[in-house]
Amino acid sequence: MENAGTPIETGSLSRKVISIAAGEAHTLALTGDGRVYSWGRGTFGRLGTSSEADQLFPVRVNFYGSDDEKEEKLKIVGIAAGAYHSLALADDGSVWGWGYNALFLDPCTDGQIGVNEENSLVPRILEGFLELGSPDSSKKYYELKSGKLLKISSVKAGGMMSLAIDNLGGLWIWGNCPHSQQSKSSEGKFALVSSSAPIPIWDFHGHTVVKVACGNDHVVALVSAGETYEGGDLICYSWGGNNHGQLGLGDRESRLHPEVIETFNSESPWDVYDVACGASHTAILAKKKRPSDTLKSFCWTFGLGDKGQLGHGTTKSFLSPEPVKELPQSMFLISVDCGLFHTSVVSSAGDVWSWGMEKGLGLCPDASFSGNDAGDAVSPLLLPCTETYDSKFPVALQVACGAAHTVLVADGGHRLWSWGRGRSGVLGNGKIVDCYAPTLVMWPPHSDDFKDEEPEEVEKNKTEENNPEEIDERLSGAMDEMKLLQSKLSIAEKYASILHGSIFGKPFQEHDIPSSLKSSGSFDVAKEWDNMLESSDSSKLVRLEMFHRDMLRAVEDKLMKRRIQEMIRESLNQVLPELPGARSE
Repeated sequence: MENAGTPIETGSLSRKVISIAAGEAHTLALTGDGRVYSWGRGTFGRLGTSSEADQLFPVRVNFYGSDDEKEEKLKIVGIAAGAYHSLALADDGSVWGWGYNALFLDPCTDGQIGVNEENSLVPRILEGFLELGSPDSSKKYYELKSGKLLKISSVKAGGMMSLAIDNLGGLWIWGNCPHSQQSKSSEGKFALVSSSAPIPIWDFHGHTVVKVACGNDHVVALVSAGETYEGGDLICYSWGGNNHGQLGLGDRESRLHPEVIETFNSESPWDVYDVACGASHTAILAKKKRPSDTLKSFCWTFGLGDKGQLGHGTTKSFLSPEPVKELPQSMFLISVDCGLFHTSVVSSAGDVWSWGMEKGLGLCPDASFSGNDAGDAVSPLLLPCTETYDSKFPVALQVACGAAHTVLVADGGHRLWSWGRGRSGVLGNGKIVDCYAPTLVMWPPHSDDFKDEEPEEVEKNKTEENNPEEIDERLSGAMDEMKLLQSKLSIAEKYASILHGSIFGKPFQEHDIPSSLKSSGSFDVAKEWDNMLESSDSSKLVRLEMFHRDMLRAVEDKLMKRRIQEMIRESLNQVLPELPGARSE
């Protein structure tokens, strides 16, 4: 099963991103030391920041509020993002949820975060994961053994749905989910069931669920052929809504219970190892069970194809899995994810491919894109990294797709790229404009979490104990002065980084400090501006042009509004005296 609690290598863990998840218009990032950061649209509290405000940069999610001691002990090992809600898994197996829970319905009607109340602006712990009892098909409702808590090992979310895999390999589902409380032998019409309490999926009893993904109304799971997972023996199941063939079962009939996708059954020559779901389409990564000299892995897609999200060179929908043939057959794919109407994959060599909705929004276009030629990519497009000579992203790890944005973790987890729609700060680069090419997320964020901590105690010099009061007074004064200076420096660094990042699209580094300021302490603005322009490459100049164009447009808009207001006031002053009964005060 998905093991979110794998030990992590030591190092700069607070700066290293080990996992990301993207919702409709927000993104979550998990660091190696167990901290969660969020950014993007804040509506419904999906960011977990205690407000619904948008965040243009990554901000830390606090699970215990102001209780620093509990916060320090809590280690998050897994994250997931639905359309408007978020989930987190702690190393003790506890599951946390926040965001949209019920917009205008009764509490828990759409309880995808599993909390028995309205929207949650802060993380709340979920209870109710009890040990599975033996399924009894003769009873309409399931039974649980009370008293013993299960330990959850991974979480997943999509649309209005949430999923969890426990330490026994069992699958749980809640929110707006495809689930029937009838037995397999009973006939029933497909419908989404709303549940705030996690429901066990009995169909996999006696097997181990390893990975799972969900769309708006369908679920796809990778399940062991036997009772335990031994590697290379996964079978692919699907169930739920199937109006567009997103279940890959060869028809459009919805399913109340999981059924095997025959392309990836126990006799299949393909070894399935990853799965992702869009709103109404599915993507699967698989490799040959027998080694091949040319073919390393394939991406298979099926379901709705009206925006080209299947990558088959057409906008037709496919009812059964089909390989994306235009992807190079010699590469090994390590990550796949689906947005509403687009799909992205990453190779072990650092190649990133995307296809589907709106060039430059649901995906990144080629270098010739002017920003005006709208259209969908029905075949994969290679996204170049402008910071490397071979256009590959260094040490790429994972890709995550939102409704119309994409985020990539690369550089071994130390840098993030994003592209697509930028409204509400979704791209995490401090801007709210769309990006047609990968741009760096402001990571690590310039917050207190990443400053060097001050020593909590000052070692006393035993040789100076003859006047401890004077020493304490001096130390206290020195510490107060140091804290004040550090506070001012922190504010200056944040301001410089935000300003620099807004203009140049990357965090402020020491080598960005002007040479004249380093050597003499003075700063000739005009001279340094000329030097900077002379040394800038084309991409840097383009970012400068965009920044100053946006700033100028904002100034022009403000001036225009003030002129309009002045004209209205002048008109009113002329009209009011002429009105019957009007008098001046």
